[in-house]
Amino acid sequence: MSMRTSIATVCLSGTLADKLHAAAEAGFDGVEVFEPDLVASPASPEEISALARRLGLSLDLYQPFRDAEGVTEEEFERVLRRARAKFRLMQRLGTDTMLVCSNVGTATVDDDEVSASQLRRLGEEAAAHGVRLAFEALAWGRYVDDYRRAWRIVELADHPAVGTCLDSFHILSRGHDPAAIEQIPGAKIFFLQLADAPALSMDVLSWSRHHRLFPGEGAFDLTAFLGHVLRAGYDGPLSLEVFNDTFRQTEVLRTAQQAKRSLTWLEDQAARLPDPPVRADGPARLPDAAQPSGFDFVEVKAEDAGAVDVLLRQLGFTFRGRHRSKPVRLWTQGRARVVCNEQQARDWVPTLAAVGFEVADPAASTARARLLEAPAVFRRALAGELDLSAFRAPDGTEVFLAADADGDPAWVREFEDGEPPARDGLLTGIDHVNLAHAWQRFDEAVLFYSSVLGLGTDAGQEVAAPTGLVRSQVVRSDDGAVRLALNVAPLAFDHPDGFPQHVAFGSGDVLALARQARERGLRPIPIPANYYDDLQARFDLADGVVEELADLGVLHDRDGTGEFTHFYTETIGGVFFEVVQRRGGYEGYGAANAPVRLAAQYERGRRPGR
Repeated sequence: MSMRTSIATVCLSGTLADKLHAAAEAGFDGVEVFEPDLVASPASPEEISALARRLGLSLDLYQPFRDAEGVTEEEFERVLRRARAKFRLMQRLGTDTMLVCSNVGTATVDDDEVSASQLRRLGEEAAAHGVRLAFEALAWGRYVDDYRRAWRIVELADHPAVGTCLDSFHILSRGHDPAAIEQIPGAKIFFLQLADAPALSMDVLSWSRHHRLFPGEGAFDLTAFLGHVLRAGYDGPLSLEVFNDTFRQTEVLRTAQQAKRSLTWLEDQAARLPDPPVRADGPARLPDAAQPSGFDFVEVKAEDAGAVDVLLRQLGFTFRGRHRSKPVRLWTQGRARVVCNEQQARDWVPTLAAVGFEVADPAASTARARLLEAPAVFRRALAGELDLSAFRAPDGTEVFLAADADGDPAWVREFEDGEPPARDGLLTGIDHVNLAHAWQRFDEAVLFYSSVLGLGTDAGQEVAAPTGLVRSQVVRSDDGAVRLALNVAPLAFDHPDGFPQHVAFGSGDVLALARQARERGLRPIPIPANYYDDLQARFDLADGVVEELADLGVLHDRDGTGEFTHFYTETIGGVFFEVVQRRGGYEGYGAANAPVRLAAQYERGRRPGR
């Protein structure tokens, strides 16, 4: 049984009515009403209340009430006047809890006793209207910016209508230890607000107002945070309060579904803590599903994939045949498998359309994906053909799940009239896959792959391209067998085939493979001589080594004791390939070389007749 969930209307785009409809359709139990949304709504509080009831939503919180405590008596009289008006409004709206933020703008008295006395008097007025007050320490509060001090003030106020609100952003952004939350009686935690955020070095107000994320999309340890709150005995809803410029201008239902997925994931993580908190209604645990153990295949879809066939042959792939019932071809080398799909692909340029993963238990992984609302994908399968579980990622990529296999997976037998697999290929498998995303879908994709497939996240980075910065985030399995690099194309990038995506194949001898590929007619992407001059200066490589790298169009990088040698093919439509060799425990992706590759692709794309 899952815990009740709620979402602040500030998280979503659209009108207040739009937000209520989206929250209900996404499966939330309630909402926090953000005051500016109500003020701007043409609907009366009574009409909003009635709409929420019809949709099955509770109105869990009215927020925010600002600049309430730490003020002079003259100012506090004005506070009481404002508060009485808001309490009457809340009665019309039908919500009984109001968020009171620590004072930022009008506080002149830095005294806990004064703040507590004023909260107590506010609490008396609130109780007379059937309202509770949840006092929250803003990270930029003038005097009260720590949840522990906010709780001391609530204790001193000593009024049944006055409790505290815990907000993960305000606590974790300041680096405050959340362990002391367990010392707060659960009955006095009136509300919980959750938000993740990227690790940024900036003023906390701007960080909060523009860069919050849903749980699982940022750098905060929300699992431990939630564990402290639940062990304290909190029994209210898990609620999201996420200020984010992207979420407030993207399609409202999709964002609401993304938000709900984040709470489902967070509940599962909390249920897996070594000392999971006990609560009658959760936290709910998703089906156990191990991380993918490897890549099963990648699929390139195109109206005419002939140029991809040529490129794969040049890289040493073996043609394994055509599918018995579909216009689909299979190429393999080692554990690297590439499917070229021309089915229902009219007007498609070569596009990376699907990625298959090997998992220990496809049924368990599929059940987990369904509970996380991953959209199902259906493909026609005739009698005797394997019907793989599949769902769709935020960028449209289709994700397939197949059982682990020592040799060829069972579905390979559906391809006929091909060549036997080569025994001396230089490719070992798929090293990583690079997927491009629109700016408004990037955070959703990070959450999707980390929650649905259980992949961990590496630190993000930005790489310079001729058209702007490319934002990149890697999600990967713990053992590195599965690595996905998720990229955001620069806004200035403009190409009819879209921002290119690519598949990187692993090799035990990248130079030998590059030589063989050259002999078969492969022309790697041109790398400027300036790069090799710089490479020699950086790593003190012998002249002969640098000359061979330059002749083959191969790049090189190091990190500590590890080395990374790799080359790129030219782009066909929206796809290119990379061949990489890792030595000495190198864990990166050649980030230092990425600007060179991006510039070379940009120059190549501008040439007539490409």
